[in-house]
Amino acid sequence: MSDIDARPEPLDGWHEGTFLPPRAFAGLPPLYSDMQQSRAVIVPVPYDSTSEWRSGSRHGPQAIIDASQYLELYDLEQDREAYRVGICTLPEVEPVLSGPDAMIERVYEVIRGLIQQEKLVVVLGGDHCLSLGAVRACRESFSRLSVLQMDAHADLRDQYLGTRYGQACVMRRILELCPICQVGVRSLSLEEKQFLVGEKLTPFYMSDMARGTSHIDGIVDSLSENVYITIDVDVLDPSIMPAVGTPEPGGMSWRQLLDIVESVALHRRVVGFDLMEFCPAEGPNSCAFLLAKLAYRIIGCTAPFEER
Repeated sequence: MSDIDARPEPLDGWHEGTFLPPRAFAGLPPLYSDMQQSRAVIVPVPYDSTSEWRSGSRHGPQAIIDASQYLELYDLEQDREAYRVGICTLPEVEPVLSGPDAMIERVYEVIRGLIQQEKLVVVLGGDHCLSLGAVRACRESFSRLSVLQMDAHADLRDQYLGTRYGQACVMRRILELCPICQVGVRSLSLEEKQFLVGEKLTPFYMSDMARGTSHIDGIVDSLSENVYITIDVDVLDPSIMPAVGTPEPGGMSWRQLLDIVESVALHRRVVGFDLMEFCPAEGPNSCAFLLAKLAYRIIGCTAPFEER
């Protein structure tokens, strides 16, 4: 929990404590959440129109931000206070309901503007289809970009339920832009399996990873110089992350996920990341806190800036 002394000046004519400040990630005051000074930017996108089973991930971004108020700002494992790089929390991106392609375009425009300001973008979804907009923006600005997908599902269908831009198709569309590395997959269709064989792509399947052999070096080696990380939170085991739209048994542990992300951040340049498909109503409040801590931890190991 924050014990930062810096506080905004009270409004003229009002006593301190009359108003609560807006919900910034981790409860950071303006000194560490100002847009101009912050190195990382939280982008909440409350949109979930292509969910196939349990909807509700549109409520995920706010739940994560709310839970982040209770983070300890000192990270014991990193031995640092990641907030000192500056973490700005943007207002929610307003949904477009005409179709997922229009919403993806809106996310693209938002992320493109942030990248032009040299920000580390952190997208909180929402529907996994939104990752396509973020990757499109990153692909324009960073050469040799690849995408690390951590996900229980392959998401490689060419079209599903009448759209080529739903969450079941997002990695097929991203693959049309840049190389991908899939980690933690444990559910896919025959169509997707045949596509992988035809493209000579081999995901790091969860069934292989669970046998105890480390795959971290292979994951890192498969990625290019610049990396965007997309995490569908159903990659985690339902025992610690039941709050998802399409749960699958046999997922990653907290430690497995962090070991991979931290190793990638050590050996590659992470230009942005997202946390997608969190449905807070489907699980306890601990799920929101886990994801708030995950976002803070990833910022701490990927923000390539000096502390202020």
